[in-house]
Amino acid sequence: MLSAKSVFQEILANDESFALFCSIAASGESQGGWENARIAALVPDSERELAPKITRHGADEDKHGRIFNALMKKRGLDPVPVPPETDYTMLLEKNGIGLAHEQLGRDERLTVQDIVTYLSHSRVTEQRASEQMALLRKHFADDPDIGRAVKQISDDEDNHLAYCHEELLRFAYAGHGRAIQRTLRACALAEIRIYRDVSLAVMAHMGRILGWSRAKSAVLAAGIHAMYAYERLGGWRRMVSLKMPERRDALGGPASAAPEFA
Repeated sequence: MLSAKSVFQEILANDESFALFCSIAASGESQGGWENARIAALVPDSERELAPKITRHGADEDKHGRIFNALMKKRGLDPVPVPPETDYTMLLEKNGIGLAHEQLGRDERLTVQDIVTYLSHSRVTEQRASEQMALLRKHFADDPDIGRAVKQISDDEDNHLAYCHEELLRFAYAGHGRAIQRTLRACALAEIRIYRDVSLAVMAHMGRILGWSRAKSAVLAAGIHAMYAYERLGGWRRMVSLKMPERRDALGGPASAAPEFA
């Protein structure tokens, strides 16, 4: 019977598929680290108190990239090129979601609206990341090879999501509520489409590496399309709601160290 656990176990067991999975993940995390570092450096003067939290967010993303690279190194594997159709972060940026890399590459202060856009984009993508890591944690928290990494990254993603909720609510109370809801909706509707396309591309690459039958590939693709249909019909709304999190000031301290892998 096909399940998320059985599919990931296949990917984990094969060196080539595992290297591709970790390379895709490491690339996305590293890009997120760069983006947050640039945003922290360009925060408007009125929001300078937010800069340390954005810096912490970026440091966590960089740490995750190092963790995925360490998992490959532990198995004697090298990173592999990331197929562009599987590059979730870059596809979001190319579709106008979040702040453009061209803008972040300039030494010009961001506006408060830019920060609202950044937080809205992060609230949507961190929802996805938190859910993905929760799934991996459910099935692989006790795995001797990846368990510690999964738990560390899952905790961080939950913190990132809590931070986005808290900061967006602060901006909403300050009068940016309509802009936040408008931006969240646009981000969520774009993200679910891009996530579907990236998921299909990743599964196609994994299928070729692992020699999946046409029938198995078709079943997995149907599941991805069914998930998109659910999200398009209303599931996206979970990505745009805001509530005060139980974890307050979740990014108020320094980033935790990455676990060591022997």
